[in-house]
Amino acid sequence: MKRTIILLTTATALLSSCGIYTKYQPAETTPDNLYGEEVAVDDTTNFGNVNWRELFTDPQLQVLIEQGLQNNTDLRSAQLKIEEAEAALMSAKLAFLPSFALSPQGTVSSFDGGKATQTYTLPVTASWELDIFGRLRNAKQQAKALYAQSKDYKQAVRTQLIAGIANIYYTLLMLDEQLAVSQQTEESWKETVASTRALMDAGLANETAVSQMEAAYYSVQTSILNLKEQINQVENSLALLLAETPRHYERGNLADQRFPEDMAVGVPMQLLSNRPDVRAAERSLEQAFYATNQARAAFYPSIVLSGSAGWTNSAGIIVNPGKFLASAVGSLTQPLFNKGQIMAQYRITKAQQEEASLAFQQALLNAGSEVNDALVACQTSKAKTVLFEKQIQSLEKALESTSWLMEYSTTTYLEVLTARQSLLNAQLSQTANRFSEIQSMINLYQALGGGRE
Repeated sequence: MKRTIILLTTATALLSSCGIYTKYQPAETTPDNLYGEEVAVDDTTNFGNVNWRELFTDPQLQVLIEQGLQNNTDLRSAQLKIEEAEAALMSAKLAFLPSFALSPQGTVSSFDGGKATQTYTLPVTASWELDIFGRLRNAKQQAKALYAQSKDYKQAVRTQLIAGIANIYYTLLMLDEQLAVSQQTEESWKETVASTRALMDAGLANETAVSQMEAAYYSVQTSILNLKEQINQVENSLALLLAETPRHYERGNLADQRFPEDMAVGVPMQLLSNRPDVRAAERSLEQAFYATNQARAAFYPSIVLSGSAGWTNSAGIIVNPGKFLASAVGSLTQPLFNKGQIMAQYRITKAQQEEASLAFQQALLNAGSEVNDALVACQTSKAKTVLFEKQIQSLEKALESTSWLMEYSTTTYLEVLTARQSLLNAQLSQTANRFSEIQSMINLYQALGGGRE
């Protein structure tokens, strides 16, 4: 017995040194300047740690997000994947235990027309693989990484769902405001057409001026129809995310939306724990690591203990009545002629581990780039907001002046036409820029791993 213990201890030490028992070490560093050189990362405060209810304070949007979290089919499918991975992990854990089976057998035989002989065997068989070389342990660790990855996948779907619903909701608010501006402009153009026609009747304008004004008026009406169609399409997209049939959604106003001022990105190391897609990429690397360990363990023999116990009345062994029979067998299987195949499988898993490592590195770089893009876009949109306000103020003055000059002086209709069209474009651009600012906040929140449970 002592010799067996010494032998197993020595084998364990040797195998640990050759890497079969090595444990995966999680990543603890990120590339330098992951967010870009211009982004300060001294503060650990992270915008992505804000609860989504604190970020999206619009009560109607909160109702939609809650509905999406309950009904979205992709999120429900992700939960089923977790259950599948959990069952696989349980199977890997149970592989360490002996397996038992009841195998009753009965035969009836007769020789040369003689009396039939009936025999039976009622054995309970057992089999237990000793995991000396780590095959089962590495399989369990791989299943454990797969289970964790399935949870990361669900979190990624959840984060994307929250951001998607918010983006669509604010898209609707933007289109609503653009529609309101266009309808207001339509009324103004209608009055301008009437005023120009009155001037023509008084001999102060010609038919060309009226035709140009009417053409611009019809163009605005066309844009209103386009906006209504876009609103319908966006509402249908929202219905798909909420797993329901198309309908109209009650919503607030773009001008009433308020967001936190602090958008600190935190330190890059937080991406390793906050970003579900980055975590999932590392889980893939972890699975590949243990798959390589399994392939390495295949070079060593497998040791299986098996046995059976039961009752039999088999002739030549035990006569009726049936009596108890027991047996035990130990087997060791060492690969010999298929070593080339095992080596090929090991090389495959080693290459897959390298691929997973590169994918993980790329996932980190993608995350840093997304943070930089969203942060710069948000800062740019805020800076443009001030310029759009000044532009609109100037264009409103220009329109008012040209309208008065056309009515009481020699200014042509083209100047009025240009001034009104420029004002409309600036107003629509201002609304789009406000949406871009909100969208960049949502993208930054998602890029930092926001929306976690």
